[in-house]
Amino acid sequence: MKYSVRIGLKKALVYTVSFVLCVMSVMPFLVMFVNASRENYDIQQGISLIPGNMLKENMQTLRDRQNFNVARGMWNSFQVAGLSTVLALYFSTLTAYGLVVYSFRLRKAAFTLIMATMMIPTQVSIVGFFTFMFRMGLTNTYWPLTIPAIASPTVVFFMRQYMLTALPLEMVEAARIDGSSEFNTFNRIALPLMKPALATQAIFIFIGSWNRLFEPTMLISSQDKYTMPMLVALLRSDRFRTDYGTVYLALSLTVLPLIVVYLLLSKHIIRGVALGGVKE
Repeated sequence: MKYSVRIGLKKALVYTVSFVLCVMSVMPFLVMFVNASRENYDIQQGISLIPGNMLKENMQTLRDRQNFNVARGMWNSFQVAGLSTVLALYFSTLTAYGLVVYSFRLRKAAFTLIMATMMIPTQVSIVGFFTFMFRMGLTNTYWPLTIPAIASPTVVFFMRQYMLTALPLEMVEAARIDGSSEFNTFNRIALPLMKPALATQAIFIFIGSWNRLFEPTMLISSQDKYTMPMLVALLRSDRFRTDYGTVYLALSLTVLPLIVVYLLLSKHIIRGVALGGVKE
C-alpha cells in the first residue's frame, strides 16, 4: 500500500513539474501572439492573456511601412534557411559517415580539427570573410549565407555520435560485398537510418539560419533581398521604436514558419525516440 502511494506521489510530482515547464515554454509565445493584437498603450500597462482588437490596425501599419514586404521577406528567409538546411544536413552527415565508417590514420586528428572550429566565434572571422566575399563579387547575394553551411561542425559532431550507436557497420560491409558503391550505400542505407537525427538537426539548422541577423546585415545591402529578421530590425527606427504592437506582430509572423517546421518534423523525432527504446 505504501509502495503504491509512493509511486503515485512520484508520478504526480513528475506530471506537475512537466506541466510547469510546459507552461513556462509556451507562455512567451502566447504573450507574443496576444500582444500582436493589442495597441501600444495597453502593452505598456502590463502582460495580458486576453487578445486585443488591434490586429487589423497593426497589420495595416506594417503594410504602410515603406520597404516592409512580409511576403518577400518570408521568401528570402526560406531561400536562405531551406538551402542552408539541405546543404548542412547532407554534406555534414556525409562527413560524419566518413569519420565513422572509414578507418584511416588521421581520423581522430581530423575530428579534433573539425571540433576546434566550433571555438572560433563568428565575430572574429566576419571581417576576413566579408573581404573574401567582396573580392569574389558575392556580396549582396545569398551564396555567402548558404554555401558555408556545408561545413557545419555541430552537425558533424551530432551525426557522428548518433551513427556510432545507430549505424550497424555490418550493413555497410554487406552492401560493399553486394557491389554497392560508397555513395549508393550512404544514400540508400545510412541516410534512411538517420531520419530521427536528421529531423532533429533540421529543426536546429533551419531555426538558426532563419533567425540569423549579424551575417546578413554585413553581406546584404539591397532591401529587396532582406530576410525577415532584417525587416523586423527596420522597425527599430524612431517612428516605430515604441509601437510594440507592430513589433510583436512582426515577430509573430517571423516565428510562425518555425513553429510549422517543428510540427512537421517533431513526429520523426518522437518516432526515433520510441524506436530507440525498443531492444531486440
